[in-house]
Amino acid sequence: MSYTFLSTQRDGAIERLTLNRPDVRNAFNEQVIAELSAWAAETRAAAGRGDVRVVVLAGAGKMFCAGADVAWMAKTVAYTEEENLRDAMAMSRMFAAIDALPVAVVGRVQGAALGGGAGLAAVCDVVVAETDALFGFTETKLGILPAVISPFVLAKIGRSAARELFLTGMRFSASRAKEIGLVHAVVPPAELDPAVDRYVREILTAGPEAIAAAKALIPQVWAGRIDDLTAVTAVAIAARRVSSEGQEGLKAFLEKRPARWSR
Repeated sequence: MSYTFLSTQRDGAIERLTLNRPDVRNAFNEQVIAELSAWAAETRAAAGRGDVRVVVLAGAGKMFCAGADVAWMAKTVAYTEEENLRDAMAMSRMFAAIDALPVAVVGRVQGAALGGGAGLAAVCDVVVAETDALFGFTETKLGILPAVISPFVLAKIGRSAARELFLTGMRFSASRAKEIGLVHAVVPPAELDPAVDRYVREILTAGPEAIAAAKALIPQVWAGRIDDLTAVTAVAIAARRVSSEGQEGLKAFLEKRPARWSR
């Protein structure tokens, strides 16, 4: 599928997706949202076929993503509440589709990730950022809310950090983002791609079905009660142990050889 504002490259089982609007700092508008939704559906299908095992999500140019496009925001000022609801629902579905991809998504952040751009970082499973990258949930500075991204952001940073950062709208450093769990590694600019590649290599040594199952299990366990989760977690591991992939992984470990998927 061809896109106007996204560029994609398939490198074996690695899908490289780049937001490609550097002239407007890779900001969102209706078409970007529609293209990301279509890309997520296509990638889910490719993952189901075994064609994609990991995604690297990046932004072209000097910035990862600046959030909403100014021209798009100008249009929404005149929207009715119903029209705004339609737009917000489309964006919410987009974030949910990326968040639920059954493969690991590694975010590569340079420059800044602001507003919806910080939300995009939140739906990545792993985020690597440059030392001088900036983050911010800046919506309250405009009199609005980081509402659509809030379920994904709170799952990463928790309520306390959200109270500080949502209410102030302040920008914060990559080191602060790492401290609260939004970012996992902070590196100098020259080391950004090597650090991303290290995560990709690690992911490719893990069983793809196990990754999908683990990713689906995390939100289920996080939202549940211990008493309710005993059976859920026991069923999950029992199913993996008898699966063909689980059997191969355990046997490979016992036989001191690489598993088939890591060769």
